[in-house]
Amino acid sequence: GLTEKITAQGETAEKEYAEFAEYCKTTDKQLDFDIATGEKEVADLSASMEQASATMSSLSTKIEELAASISTDEADMKAAEEIRSKESADFAATEAELKEVIDTLERAVSLLRRQGTSMLQSKSVDSFVQALDAMVQ
Repeated sequence: GLTEKITAQGETAEKEYAEFAEYCKTTDKQLDFDIATGEKEVADLSASMEQASATMSSLSTKIEELAASISTDEADMKAAEEIRSKESADFAATEAELKEVIDTLERAVSLLRRQGTSMLQSKSVDSFVQALDAMVQ
C-alpha cells in the first residue's frame, strides 16, 4: 500500500528530476554556447566599428583636403578668368585701335595714290598734313 505508493511517487519524482537535470544541462550548454557566440559577435562588431570609425576619420580628412583643394582651384580659376577677361578687353581695345590705324593708313595711301607726288612737290605741305590730320580725326 503506502510504501508502494511512496516508492512510486519517489520514482516518478526521481525520473522528473533526472529529466529536469538533463534539461538544465542541455540548456546550460546552449546558453554557454550562445553567450560565447554573442561575446565573439560583440568583439567582431566592436572591431568592425573601430575599423569603420578609422575609415570614416580618414575619409573625413580626405574630404577636408579635397574641399580645400577645390576652394583653392576655384579661387585660382576665378583669378585666371579675371586675367583672361582683362586681357580680352585689352586685346579688343588694341585690335580696334589697330584696325582704325590701318584704315587711316589705307585711306592715306589711297589719297597719296590719287594725289601722287604733285601734293608733296607743292608748296602746301601743310595742307597735306591737315588733310591727313582730318582723316585721323
